[in-house]
Amino acid sequence: MKRPNRHFTSSQIIILGFAAAILLGSLLLMLPVSTRDGQGASFWDALFTSTSAVCVTGLVVRDTATYWSLFGQAVILTLIQIGGMGVVTLAVAITIISGRRIGLKQRSTMQEAISAPKVGGIVRLTGFIIRMTVLFELAGAAVMAPVFIGEFGPAKGLWYSVFHAISAFCNAGFDLMGVRSPFSSLTSFAANPVINIAVMLLIIIGGIGFTAWDDIRANGLHVHRYRMQSKVVLTSTLLLIALPALYFAFFEFGGLPAGERLLVSLFQAVTPRTAGFNTADLTLMSETGLAIVILLMLVGGSPGSTAGGMKTTTLAVLVSTAVSVFRRKKHTHFFGRRIPDETVRSAATILTMYLTLFLAGGCIISRVEGLPLSTCLFETASAVGTVGLTLGITPQLSLLSRGILILLMYFGRVGGLTLIFATVSGKACTTARLPEEKLTVG
Repeated sequence: MKRPNRHFTSSQIIILGFAAAILLGSLLLMLPVSTRDGQGASFWDALFTSTSAVCVTGLVVRDTATYWSLFGQAVILTLIQIGGMGVVTLAVAITIISGRRIGLKQRSTMQEAISAPKVGGIVRLTGFIIRMTVLFELAGAAVMAPVFIGEFGPAKGLWYSVFHAISAFCNAGFDLMGVRSPFSSLTSFAANPVINIAVMLLIIIGGIGFTAWDDIRANGLHVHRYRMQSKVVLTSTLLLIALPALYFAFFEFGGLPAGERLLVSLFQAVTPRTAGFNTADLTLMSETGLAIVILLMLVGGSPGSTAGGMKTTTLAVLVSTAVSVFRRKKHTHFFGRRIPDETVRSAATILTMYLTLFLAGGCIISRVEGLPLSTCLFETASAVGTVGLTLGITPQLSLLSRGILILLMYFGRVGGLTLIFATVSGKACTTARLPEEKLTVG
């Protein structure tokens, strides 16, 4: 008897695509040519690094500059590019370049992968995303090249420029500054305005989402013409940068000169969503400052972007819903538009999932490793938010704790609802409803 064909849903295609990229990257990083000592990485080191790269997180167990060879670094950079743009986006791009026809199924999957508002025009939008990605990464590399060439020479300086431009735009947080001090990130460039501004702009541009780019391209400075989502994304992004930066400037980095304090404060406000670079020693920040960083890491970037996390729109919906309840309004509103109740329920579900993963992972790692809970929660927030910031404990963790971080990075990148929809797809749905009864909350 002929077996029925297996049809994968869009959600299943997305999660399987990321899993396949991680596995392939792990195999490549295990090759002898991938490490400087010619021995190749162990399976667990390769798996952790590949997951971190594809999920554009930046947590590492081996210093990227000193442990991996040029080939290994190139593999990591390729995985970052795949993870940042999305496996589906690149697959569709290859199909377009090869001249093959894009079917309705591929268009639907692409729509879900980049959070596009509609299927119509998805191929045009994909081409636009590819062109803009190349443009921004090349521009970032060109701006940083003079600084890195002056520091490391022409060949290495150009490689460093390209590597950090792609890593910043994809919100990955991988760096090659271990040649100065292992796991030092960009702390040696804390006072350099060129590197700071270039990296921050790349992080922000990559993190606001592809649909916001499309609105900016189509409507320029005519913000009133933007889609509601683009308005919410840009407003949320501005507030989530400005408010933490003000706090950091006044209460965390007050001992620095005014110009450097401004750069460091802005950078530490931008990078938790969800880039993973740092220009300050995070272990010297107060508990309040670290708590703010954890909240920023959990929020992350915007839908359909290179960033992970719960997303700025999720936070905006939750805050607006709370305001509506306080004001005794029936519905959530943004810019004169009503938000569907389904969106509010999805936002509440995403918040619950991220908090559960963040808290459960932190508690388990703290118990297994015997480390302070606050330190472990910082690592799990960084993992599930696909950020990459660390308080320095990741390389010393056991295999169990690293496995937890791997799962959190994967869940954080593919998205909680995507995993749920992939799991429950095909299940029977019913229109029947149970009797209603009021329940008092609060």
